[in-house]
Amino acid sequence: MSGSLWLKPPKEGATLPAIPRPRREEAPKTPHVSKDPHVSKTPRASKTPHASKTPHASEDPHASKDPHEESAPDPDLAPDPLDALAERLDGFVAAAVHPDEVAALLESDGMTDDHIRLAYGRTDSFALAEDLYARVARRHPAPEAPPAGTRFDGLAHCLLRGLVFALPGLAYVLAAPLLAGEHGRFGLPGGTVPLLAGAVTGWVWNQALSHRAYTWLGLGDRPAAARALLAGAPPGALAGTGVALAVAAPGETPAAVFAAGQALYLAAATVLLVLGRERALLGALVPLAGAVPAFRWDLPDPLRTGLLLASLAATAVLAALALRPGLPRAAAGRGGPPRAASLPYGLFGLGSGLLVLHAGTGTTPVSGAGAVVALTLSMGPAEWLLHRFRGESLTRLRTLTTAREFRRAVTGTLVLCVGGYLTVLTALLLAVTLLWPGAPRPAPPDLLALLLVGTALWLGLLLQAFGAVLGAATVCLLAAAAQTALPAAGPAATGGAAAVLAVLTCVLLVRPTAHR
Repeated sequence: MSGSLWLKPPKEGATLPAIPRPRREEAPKTPHVSKDPHVSKTPRASKTPHASKTPHASEDPHASKDPHEESAPDPDLAPDPLDALAERLDGFVAAAVHPDEVAALLESDGMTDDHIRLAYGRTDSFALAEDLYARVARRHPAPEAPPAGTRFDGLAHCLLRGLVFALPGLAYVLAAPLLAGEHGRFGLPGGTVPLLAGAVTGWVWNQALSHRAYTWLGLGDRPAAARALLAGAPPGALAGTGVALAVAAPGETPAAVFAAGQALYLAAATVLLVLGRERALLGALVPLAGAVPAFRWDLPDPLRTGLLLASLAATAVLAALALRPGLPRAAAGRGGPPRAASLPYGLFGLGSGLLVLHAGTGTTPVSGAGAVVALTLSMGPAEWLLHRFRGESLTRLRTLTTAREFRRAVTGTLVLCVGGYLTVLTALLLAVTLLWPGAPRPAPPDLLALLLVGTALWLGLLLQAFGAVLGAATVCLLAAAAQTALPAAGPAATGGAAAVLAVLTCVLLVRPTAHR
């Protein structure tokens, strides 16, 4: 516990200070009237040319004083400790846009209401914060100009991530003739159930694993992040494989084998993405470009299998090389972040993954697949817009002086970011529809459903980035459960989820303290 805000103990032999009390305005002085009955009751301050000065004579109360002359402090009053506290916290209080920020700082330092009442004469941390906020003038540091080209470099990086998110979809194009089953279940083509079960398992596991590894990276311990990935990625691949094999029906063995490779790829790709090796992952996915001719011509099965295995092997080898810093064990005794803290992130991966799968069940198979491809490609621009929202909010926090102005600015930035993402998502769906051979135009209900899913996903990712992942996961899971139980209620469930997430975002992120 930091002691920077606590009063220093008195030195040995020192007398106890007087009880601090709030400063008050000085009452106007009244002329001194002598109690001597033989003296006329006139103010002694009113002088005549023949009046002699005495030690008790006071100055004329109507005489003008120098405005720059400061009155001497009363030696009988102890110094107000709030002055020392305001001086100590001057930089933080000056940059605050609301007293609640100051109250949060006081409470985080361990100041209790009893201590505040005893030491500062205020009722609680909020009253003390309001006094500090009123005493210190607002001084916001000017925002630093970003380096030249930073915005476009960040956009290129996010687009690269969106590309490596979408390219694995070509593996399904290559493997489609190999996975064709005789009989499907639940109205789905043969082999779909083990593929979906393995994919959802991988999403949940790897989302939680990514959060744990990113926590280590945030603590500045890259080897510990590599060790976390090394310990968690293989069990995740085994879990996805086991679930796919468990739900596979007779005749779906090829799909179960492909699901095992899918689980291995998801684990390896998670390692590379968390450790910032997007370019290496892109190179490993190059063999999947052989699926482009498969849209028009039939490729031999050995060629399809070879391209899939080459990409999978390259991804696994690159992930193993990236994990080399995690091989040596660090000294024992340092505890890591709690594993339970990563569970909500896994649940959010489950809810968002199910929403994407439901978006893939459009009125036609091609339109559903196009929606999934558009959503996957849009993850790159979505990440960039998340960074832009964060950056713009921090800039407003440094430049605006009132909480009302900050709320208005953040709400406008949020609307612009959501609108920009939905515009990109619509453009990607139209581009996929034009490039897909023989694909029909998306029906208005499918487009509306896609935009609702996109809104829910982006707002959920935004809440996750600000630590409110449990609420986002709960809303997405409820919407996915409603769609699974009653497919006809899909747009209503997704729209309700988007509305609830929008309300949560507005309530949480318009507060200045959420951006500190």
